[in-house]
Amino acid sequence: MNGPISAAATVDPVSLGATKAVPRATQLPADVERALRCPRCRSALSIDATGLACLAASCGLRFPIVDRVPVLIDDTRSLFSIDDFVQHRSTTFSLRQSTIQRLLAAALDRMPSISGSPFTRRNYARLRELLVQRGVESPTVLVIGGSILGDGMQEFAASASIRIVSSDVSFGPLTTIICDGHDLPFADGTFDAVILQAVLEHVVDPVRCVSEAHRVLAPGGLVYAETPFMQQVHMGPYDFSRFSHSAHRRLFRQFDEVDSGVAGGPGVALAWSYQYFLLSFATSRAARGLLRAFASLTAFFLKYFDSYLVSRKGALDAAAGVYFLGRRSDRVLPDRELVAYYRGAIGTAR
Repeated sequence: MNGPISAAATVDPVSLGATKAVPRATQLPADVERALRCPRCRSALSIDATGLACLAASCGLRFPIVDRVPVLIDDTRSLFSIDDFVQHRSTTFSLRQSTIQRLLAAALDRMPSISGSPFTRRNYARLRELLVQRGVESPTVLVIGGSILGDGMQEFAASASIRIVSSDVSFGPLTTIICDGHDLPFADGTFDAVILQAVLEHVVDPVRCVSEAHRVLAPGGLVYAETPFMQQVHMGPYDFSRFSHSAHRRLFRQFDEVDSGVAGGPGVALAWSYQYFLLSFATSRAARGLLRAFASLTAFFLKYFDSYLVSRKGALDAAAGVYFLGRRSDRVLPDRELVAYYRGAIGTAR
């Protein structure tokens, strides 16, 4: 995580819709910068010495640029405010940690992980292949919740032909724009793909966020999401939802399915339950750290069962998380089709 963020960059006044070359005020690709829109009214924006301004006379909102990162938040609709980022307050991630907290976090990072998916790396490879098949020379991918690199995303992110725009509601080593997934500040059809990995459980309205992802995708654009199902609370106050495999499909009902399934299997779900059972006994932060370490050392092996279990129908009913890879569509999946869509092992009376 980066340290305190410095003051805003300055540039000459110019409309983002103009073709005139301008000094690089942000880290965004020039065409994406031109596609920025007001998160409240979706009107075009301009850049001046103090940041960005909505060009609609009826709106006229202004947005700062902090260390080349535009902060495009609508204070009236978001859990967060522009001032949170101007003042460098911690939001979903802590920007400032004590020495003890940093040492504890570093120690826990060196412990075996109880999480993992046998399919994530493969899914990103498939997403990359599908982007190549679209025939776009340099496909542009929006990562929502992308302040840090997602698990299994290393090879995908290293692809020289793919341009990644990393958005989040927290500053981080990869953040190139601060925005809320409920109101994405981009023109319709801006991106070739949108990634929502371990994000939708942390938003208050997942349906609205997926609808926004659909809006900013070009026709035939792709979406990839991983979302928890049987998993305990994480990120504290910013944890709101869980989805079964069928519920996840309904969430992406505006998309045609390419593939879907288990993102974290029953082994990961069991390891998380075991860890949180132990954490229930903790009465201090230090005790939680020690119990997390103990759980990691004694339960990490459970995730390796998932490579065997994911091929079984029952794995969907007991999964820690599920994934969806889909293509933007104009058709909306009818709810009646969800009953036939179920692929688990639990029978019905019908």
